[in-house]
Amino acid sequence: MPAPLKRSGLQSEVIHFYRKCFKAAREKPLESQPRFHAFIRKEFKEHNIKRSDFATIEYMLRKGQKQLETYSQKGIKDIHV
Repeated sequence: MPAPLKRSGLQSEVIHFYRKCFKAAREKPLESQPRFHAFIRKEFKEHNIKRSDFATIEYMLRKGQKQLETYSQKGIKDIHV
């Protein structure tokens, strides 16, 4: 059995944030969850960032955290991609 992959702290942070986004989407109404899931995937795939570009990755994480705070508000019921 191969050893589990060793991830850097930043890689783990990105994966944790990705999962946190989907967890927040589960709090939204059932009929709008697929649109939230599509939005999350689009946002992560949209940016073609090199693994070694730490400054950009950290910036995108901070930007994503702010977006997550906004979209996690109870008043936000739907999103359009």
